Amino acid sequence: MIIVSATLDFASEADRDRAVILTAPVQAATRSEEAGCHAYCFAADPAVPTRIQVYELWEDESSLVAHFKHANYEAMKDALGGVGIVDTENQMYLIARHEPVYDAQGLPRERLFDDPAKAGASSRPA
Repeated sequence: MIIVSATLDFASEADRDRAVILTAPVQAATRSEEAGCHAYCFAADPAVPTRIQVYELWEDESSLVAHFKHANYEAMKDALGGVGIVDTENQMYLIARHEPVYDAQGLPRERLFDDPAKAGASSRPA
């Protein structure tokens, strides 16, 4: 799995809100049309009024590379191109292991990635 995490900063809250509205159809299309897309969300940051937080989850490298060649990617660039982005930061993360945050009782787990049988080799020393 690959996670893309980004921030987009705008000159004003109005520009940010306009970007959220303009990109909503592209977000929906990307989720429904592109193989390997598990999540694709550009959302207003409730703590920074001029920022969008981006979260994407892709099955693998080939699905993310295909996204960069898809019409939805071009549509997103077009939608954001005229809205006034003043700064952006983005990273992608290759995820080899993942587990639920909460245990079977619904409580936050106290030990993370501890069961080699469930998630491959343990990240903790024996």
